[in-house]
Amino acid sequence: MVLGEVLWDVFPDSTRLGGAPLNFAAHARRMGHAPLLFSAVGNDDLGRQAVRAIQSLGLDTSLLQTTERFPTGCAGVSLDALGQAAFRIERPAAYDALTLSTGEIQSSRERSPDWLYFGTLFACLPEGRAILFELLRLMPDAIRFYDLNLRPSFESPLLVRELLEQADVVKMNQDEMCAIHHYLGLPAETSAFCVSAAERFACRAVCVTLGSRGCAVFSNGQYHEEPGCPIEVADTVGAGDAFAAALLHGLASQWDITEIARFANRVGALVASKPGAIPDWTPAEAAVL
Repeated sequence: MVLGEVLWDVFPDSTRLGGAPLNFAAHARRMGHAPLLFSAVGNDDLGRQAVRAIQSLGLDTSLLQTTERFPTGCAGVSLDALGQAAFRIERPAAYDALTLSTGEIQSSRERSPDWLYFGTLFACLPEGRAILFELLRLMPDAIRFYDLNLRPSFESPLLVRELLEQADVVKMNQDEMCAIHHYLGLPAETSAFCVSAAERFACRAVCVTLGSRGCAVFSNGQYHEEPGCPIEVADTVGAGDAFAAALLHGLASQWDITEIARFANRVGALVASKPGAIPDWTPAEAAVL
């Protein structure tokens, strides 16, 4: 199950469907998984466009709600000269009106997902946090994948610590690693950070993406740094979400740590080489990058 925001990324020259959980789900679907997206859109034109687009991606929309309370989510996106993105997120948005009814609870129990993916943005409001913690209670056997995706004004040290305490697998970028270093006093050096975070929060795996320098992964007592793939960056929007989906794929497939890191790097780089958060790509493309 994938919990969180569906929104439109509004670039200076275009508007594209996005939101880290949706991006993650779409990329996981490309790798043969069947993610169940739990989110909400508004009863408006952008919401109807989003539903059609999500269905076209082959995703299950049975838990995608439509609400009258708030408009479909949007985020203004600006890119610097290197294609690095900055976001201006409009709240409240439709995904903030998500409800966990008896039907959703029953569906969650019946489907018994192997994984539960969540991030910080959706859980930063009390209603979202309550839904997340109820799902964690309802699905005690699901492997809990926390992708930080910290956004200015929508995170706090206390919330991040609470979510880390719930996680089995944690993925973050280098800036987020530095934030946790300051929040929680974990080591500043990457390898020591990963080891300490895994020990402190009893995580199966901790991963830090390092931009063009690749990534660092600690799993099952092993630490590995994988160099990056040289590419021409179109924009970085969605690249981290694609990386996260590939990380989950590798862990679920029980690959060795080197193979997991190499594949996740390639998928993230491939998406960064194309415009938009959910560009067309295939695993075969990633394999030869």
